[in-house]
This record gives sequence, C-alpha cells and structure tokens, in this order.
Amino acid sequence: MNGLRVASLLVATLLTGLMAGVYAIYANAFMPGLAKTDDKTFVSAFTAVDRAIVNPVFLGLGFLGALVVTLLAGVLSLKEKALPWVAAAFVLTLAAVIVTMAVNVPLNDAMKAAGDPATIDVHAVRAAFDEARWRTFNLVRTWLQLGAFGLLAWALYLTGRSAAQP
Repeated sequence: MNGLRVASLLVATLLTGLMAGVYAIYANAFMPGLAKTDDKTFVSAFTAVDRAIVNPVFLGLGFLGALVVTLLAGVLSLKEKALPWVAAAFVLTLAAVIVTMAVNVPLNDAMKAAGDPATIDVHAVRAAFDEARWRTFNLVRTWLQLGAFGLLAWALYLTGRSAAQP
C-alpha cells in the first residue's frame, strides 16, 4: 500500500505541475503573442488551439487526471503526515478546475460557436470574448495550480522524510 501511496503522490505532483505549466504558457507566451495580432488571426489561432487541446490525453490525463490522482493520493494518505498538504493541493486543483469550467471554457466555447473566422465579424467576436477577463482568470488558475504543485512537492518531501526515519 505504501508503494501505491507514494506512486499516486508522485503522479499527482507531476500532473499538477504539468497543468501549472500549461496555464503558465498561456499566460506568458500564447495570449501575449495573440494580443499583438489582428482580429482574424486572433480568432482563428485561438479557436484552432482550443479545438486541438480538447482531446482525451489532455482532458483525461492532465486536466482531470491531476484532480483525480490527487484525490487518490489523499485517500491513500489518510493516516500520514502529508495528508493536510495533499488535501490543500486537492482544494486548489479543484478551484482551478472550477475557474476553468466557470470562466475560461464558456469564453472559449462562445468564440468557437461564432463560426468560421473567414465568414464572421471577427472584430465583434474578439470583443465579445473579453481577453482581459480570460487572461485574469487564467492567471488565477495558474497560481492555484502552482500552489497545488508546491503543496504536493512538500507532501512528497514529508513522505520521503517519514520513510527515512526509523
């Protein structure tokens, strides 16, 4: 059982770090780069990337995987010193999922629903998208995931320290 607990904690840490990285890349490269483009390029590129990222590997392994495996690590750590840190990481990851589903995904979906960028008013679609709101909430989920990653890393440290003590 100890091996499964440590393995789940390690995988939870890795997946949470992966998600923090995805959100950070959006915050630091993708969205700032798109902000400098014309409306048609913005709408075309954003919708293409959003369609590409919505796939079983990303959704199952990364986005939901981080949450589920963190929950598993918590359940397997019920009697361990690391439990409060894993539980806090789960709460932060859940908050990031909620922010994503409540703010970012509806904005993404509205842009995709507007239609083909070659045939729509891309200026109106971009304005309705509300880049500032999307970017603000992306930063929120970035920091939530980064915090969860740090908490899980600390839980791994505590787990290793406990195992090393006689």
